[in-house]
Amino acid sequence: MDAAFTEEQHEIRRTLRELLLKRCGPDEVKAAVRAPAGYDTQLWQQLAGRLGLPGLALPTAYGGVGCGPTELALACEETGRAVLPSPLMATAALAAPLILALGSERQRTALLPALAAGELTATLAVPGGRLATALALTGPNDGGWAGGGRAGGIQARRAPQEGEAVPSKNGGRPAGGGWRLYGEARQVLNGHTAEVLVVAAHTGGFAKGRTLLFLVRAAGGGEARPGAERGVPGVPGLLRTRQTALDETRPQARLELRDVPAELLGEGDGDEAAVAGALAATGVTAAAALAAEAVGAADTALARTVAHVQQREQFGRPIGSFQAVQHRLADLYVRLQAARSAAYYAAWSAGRGPSAPGGGQSAPGGAAGPYGAAEPGVGALALAQALESLRAVAAEAVQLHGGIGFTWEHEAHLYFKRAACDELLLGPVHRLRARAAEEAGLFPDGAEEPGGAGKPGRSGEPAGAPGRAAAVEV
Repeated sequence: MDAAFTEEQHEIRRTLRELLLKRCGPDEVKAAVRAPAGYDTQLWQQLAGRLGLPGLALPTAYGGVGCGPTELALACEETGRAVLPSPLMATAALAAPLILALGSERQRTALLPALAAGELTATLAVPGGRLATALALTGPNDGGWAGGGRAGGIQARRAPQEGEAVPSKNGGRPAGGGWRLYGEARQVLNGHTAEVLVVAAHTGGFAKGRTLLFLVRAAGGGEARPGAERGVPGVPGLLRTRQTALDETRPQARLELRDVPAELLGEGDGDEAAVAGALAATGVTAAAALAAEAVGAADTALARTVAHVQQREQFGRPIGSFQAVQHRLADLYVRLQAARSAAYYAAWSAGRGPSAPGGGQSAPGGAAGPYGAAEPGVGALALAQALESLRAVAAEAVQLHGGIGFTWEHEAHLYFKRAACDELLLGPVHRLRARAAEEAGLFPDGAEEPGGAGKPGRSGEPAGAPGRAAAVEV
């Protein structure tokens, strides 16, 4: 592993940092999150057109820049510094890699160039708020996390063509007709504005069920609904409601699908093993990107805290001159640098692997994709380290800013809210570490994780654990 950045990587960081310093200060962030889209659409178009940000890790054959997870992580570190509200994570780290890994050539050609150019945005919709489980970050993703034939998930059925007889019972794979989706998904990143939805759904009933991925094109005219985001295109049967989240810079939505027409992602009848492998590979890259974003946010929060303690005086001297304060800041710096190293290593590990046709690399399950096989548990461990560091830095930033730091409007709370909600989205930290240890084979089978949570079930959640919600409806 060469730890030195290339000239191109330095240029990506420098250009992006300069642009965000001009266009994305704390006041601009607070104004952008109150826009209907939840982010500054003009800034997003500038990032996509000038820097090719959403296509950074996509092959040039599909309109991308041709870089990899390392460059995407470096870009996310810079967006994290500004706490940038954008569809970057949902589009570039979640949806686009899955379309590249599993999509047919027709689907890739139709969608990836538009996503790379910023003309479309996309996201991944997972039912039950189990995004971390689907990406194999907090547990195995081979269970019934998409519904498993039970209520509460998203079910897919194959509708017969016009004039065709009722499909035969062959494990949920009847011939002819398109797919229809029915169910609900919450906490979907940028789900109220994304034009392309990659939806995880269960098909084939309970006994012979499989979990597959489907494409829903939300760019046509659709239904309007009180409480739904106005002006957002949709499709018949798809109801999208923006949810109120603690972290407004990470817009989330609730999707209701009522017999929504969909297209199977890929060719043939779908391969559940390939889907699970692609989701796990995407999880490593998404974890590395989110970890780098958390590192960027923590770095800025720490820098602003250091600047504040150098100016704020108590007992006739700057509080930064007190040894107790210096020790606290030094501890935070050490934790931040450890998290940065872990995030960089996870991104490098996700990007290595044998090259595949089209400028990408092979993904688990035999699917073509931009990523190779990363080391076991590296993504989850890096994300745990970064989230824990951001949480510690944000808490100390609030404390060391004194009375002003406790006011809800202070910029320190942008980082505090980001730390809390990111852990709710893809955590918690102890589950990420337990999964990393399990993948690395550190403990024998059947050993309980620290804290007495017990061995996780097929859904990846500890037995009896209460559900977590990072957002509620408006």
